[in-house]
Amino acid sequence: MKTVLITGASSGIGQQLALDYANEGWQVYACGQNQQRLQQLVIDVVPTAAGNITPLIFDVTDADQTQQVLSQLEVLPELIILNAGTCEYIDDGVIDSGLFKRVFEVNFFGILHCLEAMQDRFTAATHLVIISSSAAYTALPRAEAYGASKAAVSYLSNGLAVDLKTKVKAVTLVSPGFVATPLTNKNDFPMPMIVSCEYASDKIRRGIIAQKSEIHFPQKFTLLLKAIALLPVAAQQAIIYRMTRKAS
Repeated sequence: MKTVLITGASSGIGQQLALDYANEGWQVYACGQNQQRLQQLVIDVVPTAAGNITPLIFDVTDADQTQQVLSQLEVLPELIILNAGTCEYIDDGVIDSGLFKRVFEVNFFGILHCLEAMQDRFTAATHLVIISSSAAYTALPRAEAYGASKAAVSYLSNGLAVDLKTKVKAVTLVSPGFVATPLTNKNDFPMPMIVSCEYASDKIRRGIIAQKSEIHFPQKFTLLLKAIALLPVAAQQAIIYRMTRKAS
C-alpha cells in the first residue's frame, strides 16, 4: 500500500488531500492539532477506506513534540506533504513583530521542524511536497507577514530541490492562488479566481504523479502574478497598488 503523510490535515487543502488519498487506497498519516477533526476524517471517507487514515496529533511549531511523534513511524511514508499553515494580516503597514513570529512559526519553522525530524530517513523513494503560496511571487498589501513567510518557504523548497537531488525522488513546490478554506473564509476582501479544496487537491495530486517541480493554480491567476513579478519593482508596486485599490 502506498503511504502519504500530510500536515495540516484537519481542515482545508490538507483535509481534502487526506480524504482523496485515503479513498484512492493510500495509507494516510493525517497530522494536526485537532483530534476531533482528524477523527472525523476517518468517518468521512468511504466505508472501505475507513482504515486508511491514521491521525497523528502534534503541533508543528513544537520541535520536540514533532520529533517525538514522527520518530515513532516505523517506516517513513514515500510521499510527504508539508501543508500546515496560517495567515494574519497587518493594517496600514503597522508592524507587529509578535504577529510575524506567529505566522513564521507555523508556515516556515513548522516545515523545518518536520523536515528535521524526518531527514535522516529520506530515501530515493521519498517525494517531498511543500505547500507555499502564489503570494510569494510579488508583494501584496497587508500580507507582509504571510507573504514573507511563504517567500521563505519557496526559497527553502527550491534550495532543497538542488541539495537533495541525488538523495530523494523529487521535491515539489506548490503555489496556490486563493482556495476556499476556513482560513480564507476570514478574508474581508475580494479573492479573484478563488477555487475549491476539491479543485486544489486534484491539481496537486495530478502534479505529484507527474513529479512536477512546481504546481501552481489557477493558472490564469498565478501566471498573471508571475508576469508581474518579472517587471521592475517600481512597476510591480504600481500595478499591485492599482489592482488592490480597485478591488477594495
